[in-house]
Amino acid sequence: MNQLDTLRDDIRQFVSERGWDRHHNPKNLSMALAVEAAEVLEHFQWCSEADSFALTPEKRREVAHELCDVLMGVIRVADLLDIDLPSAFVEKMALNRAKYPPEKVQGRAVKYTEL
Repeated sequence: MNQLDTLRDDIRQFVSERGWDRHHNPKNLSMALAVEAAEVLEHFQWCSEADSFALTPEKRREVAHELCDVLMGVIRVADLLDIDLPSAFVEKMALNRAKYPPEKVQGRAVKYTEL
């Protein structure tokens, strides 16, 4: 069992103990993911780029907790849809490498359709 499986099992148990299975479906969780991602954004909304790297330990902990909420949602949706996240990640990175070859994108922040 890898770490992702351990996290998935912990989330399953947490959800089951609270009787939330009936509320957890890909549609609801996808919406919750957007909300949780917005909560990450909230921490950086009015700070400068430099300040975004210089978080206090307390602020860094708060951001970490919000990122964990996003991660829990991602893992839960993948679990419900029987998606093997590590395999999907490897596949997606291969697609990204093909779409964004280093020689074409070096130092540029552009979408692959603009290359």
